[in-house]
Amino acid sequence: MRLYSLSVLYKGEARVQLLKAASDVSTFNFFQRSSVQEFMTFTSQLIVERSELGSRASVKEQDYLCHVYVRSDGLAGVVIADNEYPSRVCFTLLDKVLEEFSRQVSRADWPSGSPATISYAALDGYLSKYQNPRDADPMTRVQAELDETKIILARKQNSCCEIM
Repeated sequence: MRLYSLSVLYKGEARVQLLKAASDVSTFNFFQRSSVQEFMTFTSQLIVERSELGSRASVKEQDYLCHVYVRSDGLAGVVIADNEYPSRVCFTLLDKVLEEFSRQVSRADWPSGSPATISYAALDGYLSKYQNPRDADPMTRVQAELDETKIILARKQNSCCEIM
């Protein structure tokens, strides 16, 4: 399970504006990294452009799942992850990031902002924290613990049956 990109964008009337982005391309070949980065930026902008205000969606693009949330005020977030990463955790992350971003960055800066002019440093931290959904998300952690408990109980049940 892996997160590759986390982006905050603004969907204005004329165009989609990238406000801030963080990415982890360390798993790609060194010579492919800039191309992969450009692909993620382009895909994020395209998905937001094609999404309605107030919508959430997951879009499959090659071997990746792109999760998009466009709020009714035009602020949007995109997470690009592999196919195994839980969608629910992606949308929880997007909710958290967009809410925090809207509190820290003035709404007046959204239409004309760019990654160079917007001051919001939390994306890299969120991208690294959410690499393991079990550590970042309480619901995923509880589900994993329940799954482990089921396995242990099944083993004990099988060992009890073998003794008889």
